[in-house]
Amino acid sequence: MGLICIELFATLDLVGQAPGGPEEDPVGFSFGGWQAPLIDEVTGAQVGAAYEGTDALLLGRRTYDMFAAYWPHQEGGEDNDIATLFNSVPKYVASRGRPDLSWRGSTQLGADLAGAVREIRDRHENIKVVGSLDLVRTLLREKLFDRIDLWLHPIMLGEGKKVFDGGVVPTNLTLLEPPASGGKGTVFLRYGLADGIPTTGDMSAPDRGLGSN
Repeated sequence: MGLICIELFATLDLVGQAPGGPEEDPVGFSFGGWQAPLIDEVTGAQVGAAYEGTDALLLGRRTYDMFAAYWPHQEGGEDNDIATLFNSVPKYVASRGRPDLSWRGSTQLGADLAGAVREIRDRHENIKVVGSLDLVRTLLREKLFDRIDLWLHPIMLGEGKKVFDGGVVPTNLTLLEPPASGGKGTVFLRYGLADGIPTTGDMSAPDRGLGSN
């Protein structure tokens, strides 16, 4: 069974809308492209490494349309490595509409999204989910993921779609490697899905080392 890895870029107040550019998702949002001034060599290398070994993309309709309009034209340019990868692997699109599937290797998923994602997981080794916040919420709700790569950027916007709104259920995660930050303050966190659900406790209990002397 393959791994489903969610790649997320978020502000400190967990806004994930339109990090890449003003035209990405402009309705009711003033800060499209907020990520660009915060990219440095460290963050760029982290993102590149995160895509190594990818053999399929799982995308929501909006993200798919943007990628299909952009990446087929980027081979040979500055982003050649990612362009070549994205253009060569299968793309699976979660959409209730009728997306244009002319981007090579694209397939629309059926109405049973959870079932279709499980089939993809059986077919591929390393599936990446990029952007696609509505799809991410479904995957979180169904616990149909294995890893979350989260880049937290040192800004707060106070508006925009949040990465975890509307899809989260109680879920345990485990930190897979130490956090890493670049020179501009972006922190990279990699979590894996863990068994069980969160439990509660008493921070003042003696076994927590926080009780009175």
